[in-house]
Amino acid sequence: MRKISYDPLWKKLIDARLTKTELAEKAGFSRGTITKMGKNEPVSLDVILKICNELDCGIEDVVEILPEP
Repeated sequence: MRKISYDPLWKKLIDARLTKTELAEKAGFSRGTITKMGKNEPVSLDVILKICNELDCGIEDVVEILPEP
């Protein structure tokens, strides 16, 4: 089964000089969601859209689908 990764987001946050907590506050979602993302657990597309809007980026800049091992 394929897995998701939020590594593109973490790299984008470094470039933007934003912390995960700052992103959650600005985009309007909970720190619990950031915790889920830190564990590469799925989150709603609504959250992904909020992140894309806040960072002015595409979904590919937030999440990637990893190939099967």
